[in-house]
Amino acid sequence: MNLSTTYLGLPLKNPLVAGASPLSGKLDTCRRLEDGGAAAIVLHSLFEEQITRQQVAEFAHTEYHSNQFAEATSYFPELDDYRLGPDHYLEHIATVKAACDIPVIASLNGSTTGGWIEHAKLIEKAGADALELNVYYVATDPTESGSQVERRVYEIVSSVREIIEIPISVKLSQNYSSPAHFCVQLGSLGANGVVLFNRFYQPDIDIEELDVAHRLDLSNSTELRLRLRWAAILYGHMHGDISLSGGVHTVEDCIKALMAGATTIQLASVLLKYGPEHIATLTHGIARWLIDHEYESLDQLRGSMSHQHCPDPAAYERGNYLKTLQLWNV
Repeated sequence: MNLSTTYLGLPLKNPLVAGASPLSGKLDTCRRLEDGGAAAIVLHSLFEEQITRQQVAEFAHTEYHSNQFAEATSYFPELDDYRLGPDHYLEHIATVKAACDIPVIASLNGSTTGGWIEHAKLIEKAGADALELNVYYVATDPTESGSQVERRVYEIVSSVREIIEIPISVKLSQNYSSPAHFCVQLGSLGANGVVLFNRFYQPDIDIEELDVAHRLDLSNSTELRLRLRWAAILYGHMHGDISLSGGVHTVEDCIKALMAGATTIQLASVLLKYGPEHIATLTHGIARWLIDHEYESLDQLRGSMSHQHCPDPAAYERGNYLKTLQLWNV
């Protein structure tokens, strides 16, 4: 069974992509991801805060010390030790590109417009095949409207599109008032696809220490449902591809994602749990399922249970809410 597909204009051997995770931060694990069957690799994110802090440090270094003795520069404080700093991130792109034969997608994580966006051009020059814009933002300001939040994302996408030619995808949260309209607008601004959805890592409270406790829980298959719903609603209505991220762990999860309309499926938690070699298990499982159910191609499956093709479109709308509530009997 031929599982090849095209994502962001990039030809892929199958729809399974290694999503952004610690696995993509080292060359040896990137090679394991490719050997395991990943069709592409999304590198872990380079954060806006890392870039802007480096810019501030460099400005202070050149301006403040320009009239001082040369040895004074040795007293300038170093940046915090991130997994990969801005310069090392660019080197990592080039290194992975040279070592792997599959597309390498870089990731920028930010929430404002500013000088950090210009780093997209450096990422393109480093050899990235595409760029994923991870617009991770929690709207906590009660004076900021939903339209203002959306406008900021529009400005980021427009600014990046103006300076680079490689494909752009936008990784979103589900917290927008009209996700369908929002995604259509992103496509009109030059985004080649969207990734549904970012996972907000919820802080907990330590009731003994009276502090915020930071905990990271891997996803599970129940998180896929929200992504299935919106992929199915968006399919056929927006310009560009849909990639699902979060909650895909089994062959059945993969089939559901493709039926809903996903072009690609981004894997992270399942690979952290079982290792890069698990990609081959999922790929073989998808191929076997298609053969057993007499599908001739991946395209025949994709979108077959989307809003526009589903025999019960109301299941994606309010009717599903009412019907589901009636299923629970006390």
